Amino acid sequence: SKLFGKTEEKANPNHLYAPMAGAAVSITEVPDPTFAEGMLGNGIAVIPTDGKVCAPCDATVDMMFTTGHAVSLIAESGAEILIHVGLETVGLEGKPFTVHVKDGDKVKKGQLLIEADLEAIKAAGLPTITPVLICNTDDYPTFKTHVGTAVTNADLVIELGK
Repeated sequence: SKLFGKTEEKANPNHLYAPMAGAAVSITEVPDPTFAEGMLGNGIAVIPTDGKVCAPCDATVDMMFTTGHAVSLIAESGAEILIHVGLETVGLEGKPFTVHVKDGDKVKKGQLLIEADLEAIKAAGLPTITPVLICNTDDYPTFKTHVGTAVTNADLVIELGK
């Protein structure tokens, strides 16, 4: 609150931040048509440099996949977010993933959701590129992405507008 004269800013519920540290790229760069062609929704992708997957905003965990390779969240704004760590990683049966949340958990921006062993994913011959999708894109008339830069959880990557 007002500790040391700083006022706490209320986060914009239509702003989503990078869930992983790495390079933010266009969703069209994902080498999988399901993601690249927007079949599940529009978004961005992160080429991760760190395996920590953090909440991109305040949200509720809708579904934590049992294998830990993906999580779906419902943002406070109503955005339906899917974070899919790597491609074809469901086949790894959860081995390179440590899950830190469960279905129904309320999470705050920056909270650790999943830890992924990126080296184990690469050793299995799979890409680590991580799509971050808004599955209900059609609910947002304006959709702006911020890609082409190195990002952390402090960096805005998607702005939604109603």
